[in-house]
Amino acid sequence: MAAQDHPICLIVPGLDNSGPGHWQTLWEQRRGDCSRVDLECWSDPDRAIWVDRVDRAVSGSSSPVILVAHSLGCLAVAWWAQRGGDTGKVLGAILVAPPDVDRTDALPVVRRFAPAPRTALPFPSLLVASRNDPYADFAALEALANRWGSKLIDAGFSGHINAGSGLGAWPDGERLLEEMLAGSNEGRRAATG
Repeated sequence: MAAQDHPICLIVPGLDNSGPGHWQTLWEQRRGDCSRVDLECWSDPDRAIWVDRVDRAVSGSSSPVILVAHSLGCLAVAWWAQRGGDTGKVLGAILVAPPDVDRTDALPVVRRFAPAPRTALPFPSLLVASRNDPYADFAALEALANRWGSKLIDAGFSGHINAGSGLGAWPDGERLLEEMLAGSNEGRRAATG
């Protein structure tokens, strides 16, 4: 497989970016196939800017893409897909702990992404949900996974699946990424074979 055919994992963090102990940052530091999307206004998110930044990152990639989003970054990905970006480059997405932006008690900056898109994503996706996420009830995330056509992954009681959850590099999540990478490689080999 040529180097440009090997998928790149575009890391799409959420509000305030992912700090030094966050699994997204640890993956980016350890893995040669991960690159962070700079969403710019990390603490004062603007949906249009974030969607545009996702679009630029995907469109600018010379390789197929797997999106690895956390929290509000998941909504940026969903809004980008609904807008009709270059989704043909996307082999799949791992959407981890999206907040319930439709909740009345959601942070005002998070509500800027409301309502959550209701249409199915045009690429395979996993939605990883925790049973004790302070920003979304598990039932709401089940419903969101159903609307987006995502396979729901139950992460048990893992909080917001961030640095505060004490997951470190989150090996369970990295296994999901490896499985998605392996599946995308198999699919491409079958299509060209």
